[in-house]
Amino acid sequence: MAVKKNCWAGETTISSSFLKGLQRRFVFLAAFAMLIQALFIFCAAAVSVQVVFWLALWRAFARNKKADLTGAPAPVSVIVCAHDEEQNLKELLPLLLAQQHPQFEVIVVDDRSNDGTYDYLLQLTTQHAQVKMVRVQRTPDHINGKKYALTLGIKAARYSWVLLTDADCRPASSRWIAAMSAHFAPGKQLALGVSPYQRQPGLLNAFIRYETILTATQYTGLALLGNPFMGVGRNLAYQKDLFLANKGFHKHLGVTGGDDDLFVNCHATHSNTAIALGPDTLVFSAPKTTWRKFFRQKVRHLAAGKRYRAQHRWLLAAFSLSLMVSNFSLFTLLLPHGWQTILLLLLAMRLGLMLLVIRNASAQMGAPFEWWKVPYLDIIYAFYYLVAGPVALVSKKVRWTR
Repeated sequence: MAVKKNCWAGETTISSSFLKGLQRRFVFLAAFAMLIQALFIFCAAAVSVQVVFWLALWRAFARNKKADLTGAPAPVSVIVCAHDEEQNLKELLPLLLAQQHPQFEVIVVDDRSNDGTYDYLLQLTTQHAQVKMVRVQRTPDHINGKKYALTLGIKAARYSWVLLTDADCRPASSRWIAAMSAHFAPGKQLALGVSPYQRQPGLLNAFIRYETILTATQYTGLALLGNPFMGVGRNLAYQKDLFLANKGFHKHLGVTGGDDDLFVNCHATHSNTAIALGPDTLVFSAPKTTWRKFFRQKVRHLAAGKRYRAQHRWLLAAFSLSLMVSNFSLFTLLLPHGWQTILLLLLAMRLGLMLLVIRNASAQMGAPFEWWKVPYLDIIYAFYYLVAGPVALVSKKVRWTR
């Protein structure tokens, strides 16, 4: 009887252990299924947010009509801040002086240069009455150097509209000033231009140009929808009175960068902002030649975004986060669940809209982008933003890169 008892007890023990094992497996599988479902819902929501964004941008550019630019051209003060940019100025200034515009001046701010910039500008001002030089030999401790130089240049401007660019930029045509000034309509106080980077061989150059076109599509598209939030100082115009009435850059004097996008973010509205698109409105800029230099430059640009208006910070955060999740959600298609088809359709819809918008927007800007490069560049962008975004978010001091 004892043996039988032990046998039955053993069988009972084995049976109990087997059931507990099955129960643990069932709980694990159920938890795994719930995790996959939650992951799918999260990814599908992110891709849906992207679809909404790209639909809005598609609507903005699809409804954009060519502006009536038949008004009288406004006089313009073109301002260039230069630090050790002698060679670039020797290439840029002849292009500016050859501009087909009836009334403009070129103000170059020599910002503490150590090369031959001063001597070159001194000679040029004696040869061309349109050229004016402002020399900065010392910068006050409480203000960023670029902002101080730009402030002096704007104060020295003769005309009511100032048009900003950089020494390493090149106008796309001899009608750049005329094309930009044609958007200075009554009631407008700012005009947002686009500045693509020059096309060169290599993956880095393709990615830089893609990131620039993506940014330009965002800020011009949202401006077309009545919500301007930034501009680029390589191609930006505004009224001198707007600058002086708002005490210039006083809200962010010590911030490295932000002399363009933060100023626009503070003062641009749906009614006072013009969007200048077209081949003649472009200025091209020299791109960075190493990933390290490009990364530093973008961290500085992204760091300024922490000081945008709250609505724009949330809007850009939603776009960037949903973009990253959308790309990383490609890996969830490898997981065993029954919703691959739905997620795949959402991803295809997002990609189709992206290609359509970037192709249309870049064409309207006058700088068509190779749309077939978008899919793989977008994946690289997600990884780049995953690193650069947090670095910019925690950075208290960023380095100025020219």
